[in-house]
Amino acid sequence: MRKIFIALALVGLITSCGEKKEEKKGGFEMNRTKKEVKTTTVSEGVPVDMSNKGVGPIKSISFPEAIDADLAAKGKKLFNSACVACHMVDQRLIGPALKGVFERRSPEWVMNMMLNPDGMLKEDPIAKALLKEYNNAIMLNQNLSEDDARSLAEYLRSL
Repeated sequence: MRKIFIALALVGLITSCGEKKEEKKGGFEMNRTKKEVKTTTVSEGVPVDMSNKGVGPIKSISFPEAIDADLAAKGKKLFNSACVACHMVDQRLIGPALKGVFERRSPEWVMNMMLNPDGMLKEDPIAKALLKEYNNAIMLNQNLSEDDARSLAEYLRSL
């Protein structure tokens, strides 16, 4: 009995290790490998308009040459608590990357966007273009004070 069991085990082992021949059946064959099709979409782009001051309480602001480190530190803390959900410094997320924002927008525009995003999205052409470019992801009103917005602006200048 033991010899028969060993013989059957050996036969089973030899047949399982042998080559498997695949039979090709004629007819319909479906290939499920995903082929990547690259499409390029042309972004209309958002205009750079340094003369646009936006819609909101800030009518005029000028920054001193030197960055106020204490104000920038307060702004960084605010940025990390209120802004990082949608913005990153170096790359776009839900909203645009904010490094170099003052090369694309006026200081008044940036601060008005922080303080009055609802009014800006309704009336400002650049804010409307940004809304369209970022898939209608609206900027929420964080209910910042003008001092908070100024400290955030100082932090953005330091980037």
